[in-house]
Amino acid sequence: MSRALVVERPGAHRLIERDEPEPGPGEVLVRVAAAGICMSDRELYDGHRAEGYVRYPLIPGHEWSGTVEAVGPGVDPALVGRRTVAEGFRACGMCERCRCGETSLCSGGYAETGFTEPGAFADHLTVPARLLHLLGDDADLRAAALLEPAAVVAAAVRAGRPRPGERIAVVGAGTLGLLAVQLLAASSPAELTVVDPRGARGEQALGFGASRSVEPAGARELNGRFDLVVETAGAPPTAASACLLARRGGRVVLTGMFAAGAVGIDPVHLSVSQLEVRSVFGAPSSAWCEAVRAFGLGLLDPSPLITHELPLERFADAVALVGGGDPKTGKVLLRL
Repeated sequence: MSRALVVERPGAHRLIERDEPEPGPGEVLVRVAAAGICMSDRELYDGHRAEGYVRYPLIPGHEWSGTVEAVGPGVDPALVGRRTVAEGFRACGMCERCRCGETSLCSGGYAETGFTEPGAFADHLTVPARLLHLLGDDADLRAAALLEPAAVVAAAVRAGRPRPGERIAVVGAGTLGLLAVQLLAASSPAELTVVDPRGARGEQALGFGASRSVEPAGARELNGRFDLVVETAGAPPTAASACLLARRGGRVVLTGMFAAGAVGIDPVHLSVSQLEVRSVFGAPSSAWCEAVRAFGLGLLDPSPLITHELPLERFADAVALVGGGDPKTGKVLLRL
């Protein structure tokens, strides 16, 4: 038997026992080791995720790691026993965007593990083998559960094209922001400033390679300073403030998930300053490759971000921690 956490509808969940899933053609069966909970999961549980980006009833869980236990027809049996993570987007691989390598922009329709397809808040899940990214035999599966947000950050860094000696700012020191600091520090910036109102998060960023941490009020004095600004907070004012931090002709990458009511970017400032603004939603296969490689090389270590680890039976407590407002809460994991 295999356990799974099912969200029947917003605010209603139950832990079930079911037969162990069987992998179909082209699929693998993964024994889940750990699964992260993020604000998207909280939104899913509260019923605030945008229509078309969730399908109830659902087994959530899009940030995870595990070990391949079985393979379906047409899949290499040598995968059994390998530690792994996998891309969440179920890209079609056939449309123009996929053929151009932009798998996170697949035009075949939105499908993602943990939102429209069964996810990893379960002992087992099945995923297409083509989405796997294999890890080393000694990989820390607890830390590897954060490779999904790390892949999003890798996509943002790729979009920002950091160059050695540049002045770089990261807006937000949550999970995405602190992972971004680690990856950006590897590009040898002349300055790496983190903007966040939480002093403890700023201190943590310094330990990850940031050269300075400032609160938003103090950051206004730095407007126009940075070659590259990576926004990760998704707070109402942060898209606009990130653009103000960039120098004329600078680059801004938006990765935060903004809710209705966010402050818009001033089009006059955007035009006159000739800013290059990119946004990131999810991660293409290429960004996954870079995140997994950085993890394997030790350039990326998500483990210090984890503050809580709870069993699947305590899902209600775990999801309440996420977005609960406690500044001491970092990444919350379900351990399977």
